[in-house]
Amino acid sequence: MPNILASATWAKNGVTVAGGNGNGDAINQLLKHNRIVIDDDQTLIVADGQNDRIIQWKKGDTIGEVVAGGNGKGNGLNQLKGPRNVLIDKETDSLIICDTGRVVRWSRRSGTTQGEILIDNIA
Repeated sequence: MPNILASATWAKNGVTVAGGNGNGDAINQLLKHNRIVIDDDQTLIVADGQNDRIIQWKKGDTIGEVVAGGNGKGNGLNQLKGPRNVLIDKETDSLIICDTGRVVRWSRRSGTTQGEILIDNIA
């Protein structure tokens, strides 16, 4: 836990760091996002549930990058179906995604086009 000085002050207004361009499915929009996580490099990762994708914004980016899903709603290895939660597995450099009825792992390495099912048929 960092030490915060008693004399510290805070900004009165927030700054939009992801989305902020209305609801939608464009790369600079979110639609019914569920969960966010921030990695050690201050990259913001969002479970964009209604758009069936995981999208990330690196610090300073104005548009996001789809890092999992984004290929329509479905149960295929390259698809997500309303992802609800996402976390980072530092040991495997991957995302663990709680998707509808399953849990999948998706590598964070560049060029990854599909995930791997860890748990399936969750009722």
